[in-house]
Amino acid sequence: MGWFVRQRDHFVLAARGAGWSYRVMTRIVPDFSFETLAAERGCSFVVGVDEVGRGPLAGPVTAAAVRLLPGAIPEGLADSKTLSAAQRVALAAQIMSCAEVGVGHASVVEIDAINILQASFVAMRRAIAALPQAPDHLLIDGNRLPQDLPCAAEPIVKGDARCLSIAAASIVAKVTRDAIMAGLDAQYPGYGWVRNAGYPTAAHKLALRALGVTPVHRRSFAPVRNILCEEN
Repeated sequence: MGWFVRQRDHFVLAARGAGWSYRVMTRIVPDFSFETLAAERGCSFVVGVDEVGRGPLAGPVTAAAVRLLPGAIPEGLADSKTLSAAQRVALAAQIMSCAEVGVGHASVVEIDAINILQASFVAMRRAIAALPQAPDHLLIDGNRLPQDLPCAAEPIVKGDARCLSIAAASIVAKVTRDAIMAGLDAQYPGYGWVRNAGYPTAAHKLALRALGVTPVHRRSFAPVRNILCEEN
């Protein structure tokens, strides 16, 4: 029998057995330190960037760029993958109302033409271009940067779990793409995209074999490509 005790930025698990044992599990909490450091270097428009949708078999890859204002940061920002759908939707609405936001997409046609990594960079550049004002510093999730960015940028590994602006971007991108996939689910029913957002779940792969490949499936991805090869 055991329980969790919250202690600032980590949890302690206490378990009763022959005696007491403790296991500390560090919990990464996003903060505003990356944005603050950039501001201290003279940057005045610091933006976090993240994408969602690299892994799905269908639909676009979507990116968001978010500039948070220090006095108006929504409570509860975190990596979108750690939040429930309801939490993401509520936070996305708050972000849209209090921050400066740009969203961009790369289509299935672009993904198949240039590969998913380059397409995700295209989506990021489009999200940055959609901002109401040009940024002067970018905080980008991951360990690689797109080319042809409009200003200085730094990659932040696990940025959606460490940096508030990137966490906000991950939430906006996820909610936006989920809405797109819900619309595509209505257009191409049977694949479960409302539930799986196009990711390669067992149900999605079974539906692919039963119903076939749609125009919004990524033909360059192996599960889809293999079915097309079998049909030919």
